[in-house]
Amino acid sequence: MRKILIYIMLMFATTVMASEIKWAKDYDAGIKEASRFVKPVLFISSRHTCKFCVILDNTTLKDERVIEALNKDFVSIISYSDENDYMPRELYQPGTPAIWFLLPSGEPMFQPIMGAIDAENFLNALKIVKKEFDDFIKSGK
Repeated sequence: MRKILIYIMLMFATTVMASEIKWAKDYDAGIKEASRFVKPVLFISSRHTCKFCVILDNTTLKDERVIEALNKDFVSIISYSDENDYMPRELYQPGTPAIWFLLPSGEPMFQPIMGAIDAENFLNALKIVKKEFDDFIKSGK
């Protein structure tokens, strides 16, 4: 009986740990990881005091499907302006959250998505970005 209880606790702990986005330590570490694994980058400029940043974090970024897609196909980086985290000047936007999709070089693929976006639309954006990125890599540019 004790072995079953330990097994159940381990399964629960694994499930809880797996249900979070794997954020890169910082911008530079994320870009290095994206280059190493040839993945597109999700870069979010955020603030803890921003209403829409909190909404994005508590809804879309907690959605299991979003978490799974990001952890599988992207390198995710978040930069908090109220913590003075590093952010490349060319990615600065006066509003937050600003959601960027970048090549492993750090070059933006598109203009940023501004504000909180629901999980369904975010998942659609991830599919578009992944396809564009795969096409870009196949073309050898």
